Amino acid sequence: MGDLLLVRHGETEWSLSGQHTSWSDVPLTDHGRDQARSLAPLIGKYGVEAAFTSPRVRARETAELAGFGHARVDEDLAEWDYGAYEGVTTVEIHRSRPDWFLFTDGVAAGPPEHPGESPEDVGARADRMLAKVDAALANTEGSVVLFAHGHYLRVLTARRLGLPPAAGAHFQLSTGTVSRLSHEHGRPVLATWNVRP
Repeated sequence: MGDLLLVRHGETEWSLSGQHTSWSDVPLTDHGRDQARSLAPLIGKYGVEAAFTSPRVRARETAELAGFGHARVDEDLAEWDYGAYEGVTTVEIHRSRPDWFLFTDGVAAGPPEHPGESPEDVGARADRMLAKVDAALANTEGSVVLFAHGHYLRVLTARRLGLPPAAGAHFQLSTGTVSRLSHEHGRPVLATWNVRP
């Protein structure tokens, strides 16, 4: 069985400013595009047989620039729905909720089309995605790569390792990086994390 590679999209203006970005389609910066291009050789070492991407433009562009323009778009890879916190920084949220922490508290309700998600909601989506990954891995000796978003991939990592969604808080993830989840003695393990080319 191959490995599961996790790619956080390249830099955007909102990742620079610290604004929570879920459904807003903020494009990559020029530096973010350079980051995405530089990922190709690193990802290429792992014999990728299947690729999936979030529907958001920043993830799709990262996949394309990294050489995976054929990646299958999957809504289960979308970033955490931040509800009323879309476009808002943690500093701004702490002005009214000083003890707020995303991974345990979730978000304030947003508009009907983007009501927000709890950590458990995101964990459920990650579990669905991991079932698709396992199906892909079962049919190949190669690896699977996911192009997605920071908070979502942190929750997905926690779920892969058998941890609750809130444990994603322990996995810092920078833009334009590759992480690898593998197996040892039949158990999922964190093999490499937050690697820049």
